Amino acid sequence: TFDGCSSLRSIAIPQDVTSIGSSAFRSCSALTSIMMPDGITSIDTFAFANCSNLIEINLPSQLTSIANFMFDGCSNLTSINIPENVTTIGKSAFRNCVALTGIEIPENVNAIESNAFSGCQRLENIGVAYGNMAYQVVGNCLIEIDTKTLIRGCAASNIPDDFNIVTTIGNYAFESCTGLTSIAIPGNVTS
Repeated sequence: TFDGCSSLRSIAIPQDVTSIGSSAFRSCSALTSIMMPDGITSIDTFAFANCSNLIEINLPSQLTSIANFMFDGCSNLTSINIPENVTTIGKSAFRNCVALTGIEIPENVNAIESNAFSGCQRLENIGVAYGNMAYQVVGNCLIEIDTKTLIRGCAASNIPDDFNIVTTIGNYAFESCTGLTSIAIPGNVTS
């Protein structure tokens, strides 16, 4: 792996590679560009964690999950395109991506694990693709439909005041929302 390589600025991963291992590029602080072939189906935990100069990345279209801590601490990551085949966004996957301003959850995502977006201070827009049966966005709040839990909000959020949409505000839902100036918790929220 290139774990901790502070001089690596860019890399083109060969076409025959199908997976990237745990911590493969972790703490490559100078890394700004990664070219990955579409044949990659698996990227393991901490793969790009603490790549503090990584600004954007195009993930392979065959990828099926965003692993735990995959982009943790990528403090300059401003945009990410999550492929349509992704079904899971792992624990703390985008934790402390302080420059990330928007996220679009694809239709097939059916699991977003704890703290996936904690520490995303500049998160302004959250979207969910049409047809996603597990999550919805109402009032710029990311809501798990089955549990009626608000799992992530941002400075521009309005918590819906409908018992059929939100009854619970999840752990760390507004953590590090530095632009948040006020919040109104409606009567339908019981937890």
